[in-house]
Amino acid sequence: MPISQAFFRRTNLLLMAAGILALVTIVAGSLWLTLASERSFAQVVDAREVRSASADLMSLVQDAETGQRGFLLTRDATYLAPYTEAVARFEERFQRLAEAVADEVDMGPYAARLRRALDAKMAELAETVAASQRGDFAGALALVEDGRGKTLMDEARAAFASILERSEARLLAAIAAQETAASRLRWVTIIGAIVILGLAAAAAWTILSYTNEIVGARRELEVLNAGLEERVRERTDALIKANQEIQRFAYIVTHDLRAPLVNIMGFTSELEETLKPIGAYLDASDDKAVALKAEAEAALKTDAPEALEFIRSSTRKMDGLINAILKISREGSRALKPERVMLDALLEAAAAAVHHQASETGGGIAIEAKTDRIVSDRFSLDQIIGNLLDNAIKYRAPDRPLQIVARTLAPRPGWVAIEIEDNGRGIAASDHERIFELFRRSGTQNTPGEGIGLAHVRTLVRNLGGDITVRSEFGVGTTFTVLLPADLRSVKRSHES
Repeated sequence: MPISQAFFRRTNLLLMAAGILALVTIVAGSLWLTLASERSFAQVVDAREVRSASADLMSLVQDAETGQRGFLLTRDATYLAPYTEAVARFEERFQRLAEAVADEVDMGPYAARLRRALDAKMAELAETVAASQRGDFAGALALVEDGRGKTLMDEARAAFASILERSEARLLAAIAAQETAASRLRWVTIIGAIVILGLAAAAAWTILSYTNEIVGARRELEVLNAGLEERVRERTDALIKANQEIQRFAYIVTHDLRAPLVNIMGFTSELEETLKPIGAYLDASDDKAVALKAEAEAALKTDAPEALEFIRSSTRKMDGLINAILKISREGSRALKPERVMLDALLEAAAAAVHHQASETGGGIAIEAKTDRIVSDRFSLDQIIGNLLDNAIKYRAPDRPLQIVARTLAPRPGWVAIEIEDNGRGIAASDHERIFELFRRSGTQNTPGEGIGLAHVRTLVRNLGGDITVRSEFGVGTTFTVLLPADLRSVKRSHES
């Protein structure tokens, strides 16, 4: 179905709106999922910070315990270096852990319990180290062996484990949320790209289809313009020919009709002159009547009948001319009836009608049908072919058998040509156009006729939207070519438009 300009505009606006909506949705979804991924990443960072702070604090307490036990076992003060460093950095490390879990409400109790256990542990370590530094190694060992330090360390480890367990859960949840956000972002991007590509493809298809239709319409317009120019040129030529033919027709009619009228007028005057001796004879006295009687009898019996015969002959000629004109006029106004006609059958029927006349000279009629059908007026085609075959027989050469070839061919798309070729007397080159004029004949006039046959044929052919031409060489033969449209209905539609 052709794409209208309104449909094209409406479709493009809808596709553009859908594309903008899809783009806005993609951008908004991407921003939202990016923010969600950033939040998840921040949670991952926080969880890892809790793990790192917990591990550092635990390691620091273990270093302090290691230094304390090394000093107790060796009584070498150099082993107190880890303990001393751990004590110095304990508050800093614990503060880092406290800040890491500050936003985690559920970790607050565990951080407080860890603080109490670590404070007690560090106090227990400080007490044993102080006793050892005073030289009371037995008392310091007794403090270690009573198990209080181990209990405090176990409480610290339990608190560390609770904090790490919740931190691990939060880390895994944050990582899962981050992966989900990344997956959704990826799908939003893919689906959005597909939607945009689909909308772009639909827009491109609409634009290409509309452009192709415009190009096709432009080509059709160019073809129509070319055809229109050709039809205008053909109709202009036809009008010029028709105008020339009307001028020739007017001249011929006035000339040929005037000749009998001049004869009638002349012989009417002569008849008047012929009646004068008769009147003089009737008016004369007896002695003069005898002298005028012979002259009156000659006028009455000879001159008057002769004048009347010339008048009658001129009148018959005028009647024949007028009837010929009326015949052509009626043919031009007759309604045409387009129908499918088989040309080979039409030619065979027309040839059969005159075959006996052609065979009288020992000749014949051959048919060569290279195109077999046409849509035209059958009655007109019968008269055209019949007239041309009659002319070929009428003007045959007396010194050779008559040979006629009736052929059909397609000279170009949409047109059919009918040729009637004979080996008759031929037509002089100067008479090739004259023979189609009304009341005009060429060559020796030894056959009856009024000179209306070919004029009638040309009228019939032009009524069918075609034309007739002649090729002839005097003494060799003649070929008449009738060019007709293959479908008379297209000619009628063209004239009606």
